[in-house]
Amino acid sequence: MYRHANALFPDFEDRHIETAEAELAVLTGGSGPAILLLHGYPETRSAWHRIAPVLATHYSVVIPDLPGYGDSRLVGDAQGAGSKRQMAKCLHEMMKALGHERFTVVGHDRGGRVAYRMALDYPEAVTALVSVTVVPTPEMWEGASKAFGMGAWHWFMMAQPAPLPEKLMAADPRFLIDLTLDKMALGIDRLHPLALEDYRAAFDRPEVRHAMCEDYRAGATADEADDLTDRAAGCKMRAPVLVLSEAGRLYGGGREPLNIWADWAEYVEGIAIGGGHLLPETETEEVLGALLPFLEKVSRWRAKG
Repeated sequence: MYRHANALFPDFEDRHIETAEAELAVLTGGSGPAILLLHGYPETRSAWHRIAPVLATHYSVVIPDLPGYGDSRLVGDAQGAGSKRQMAKCLHEMMKALGHERFTVVGHDRGGRVAYRMALDYPEAVTALVSVTVVPTPEMWEGASKAFGMGAWHWFMMAQPAPLPEKLMAADPRFLIDLTLDKMALGIDRLHPLALEDYRAAFDRPEVRHAMCEDYRAGATADEADDLTDRAAGCKMRAPVLVLSEAGRLYGGGREPLNIWADWAEYVEGIAIGGGHLLPETETEEVLGALLPFLEKVSRWRAKG
């Protein structure tokens, strides 16, 4: 265990939840309607340290390390390691084990991909979805360009068959994660030192880096296939969706994130926020300024039935 960052969540309980196919490290705190917060690459649950305490004043907040990331592990004969469908299944079971049959899910980066898969696979459980800096995987691949490849080279490198990316990443993990976070945050000094050390400590571990590669391999195979099947069938998420996108970011064909999400959900709203990719940490006030009114709106809708 390497909980350098527990001091970032002084009023949260550090728990260990076992499901059929995973052992999940999770923080819980607050009371009220449940909200599940899912972090992205190459981080841990510490990514929510500026958001979670605010939400916990009115909500029951659940913050796991994604399966395979941080201190969470897939165990036994778990199939589809790295797939968002597998991660969604594990986390849905975790929420039920914690007594939350219905909940809002907020996902950033890779966690955003798990979040929308949960909304598609478990519509009876997910009451609302908040997507932070993410559009669905097929649209990412379909819009891939030279600029995308040069900027998001890890999408291609980490999706290569094992053990190539694992061996390359093992050469100097601290150099790689610091380079990545510096670019994502528009300056690594914008990250809290305790959170940064938590990310580094996790990334030092070969099993965590392998799980991250499995995540990206699934993104190029099973995740894309699952999404394409749903898209071809015309599946749309019933849960209302809030999209918090990176300002100035367009996708294939010059499409805006909201236009893409309108193909996937019955109700979508959102805003673009400047300040890089790690918005929950670097642009916390702007994120909360959009998130809190959306959650209140969803609560009013639920109260009306």
